Amino acid sequence: MAKSQQTFNKKEKEKKRLKKRQDKQQKKEERKENAKSSDLEDMIMYVDEDGNFTDTPPDPTKKKKVNAKSIEISTPKKDDADVDPVHVGRVDFFDHSKGFGFIIEQDTHDKYFVHVNGTTEEIKEHDKVSFELEQGLKGLNAVRVKKV
Repeated sequence: MAKSQQTFNKKEKEKKRLKKRQDKQQKKEERKENAKSSDLEDMIMYVDEDGNFTDTPPDPTKKKKVNAKSIEISTPKKDDADVDPVHVGRVDFFDHSKGFGFIIEQDTHDKYFVHVNGTTEEIKEHDKVSFELEQGLKGLNAVRVKKV
């Protein structure tokens, strides 16, 4: 007598598949029964004056007039008059043989590159200096460096 080709595990998997298919069909039928009308008016939502969603249209008497020219779309420009161009810092490292070094700013502790051509007088490590910043190829560079 030959054994059945279907094992217990195969039967269980088939039962699960059938049950899943029946559940899906049942949910589909429930959705069809409970479906609301799909009119455009039922789908529209309004925003009230407080920014909340509502299904009633807003009151036209509460409408505010806005001047379109007063709306700024871009970020406001910085006033350079407020920023002091002279910074104070300390020489962290300076190599006289190669002619460059780094200055750490006193307030922000940012590190800036300095070249010997950007100095007005000879500087050494740990000197307190004043300097201005200028955009270089790889970032901001300290220029017009003077001892304080």
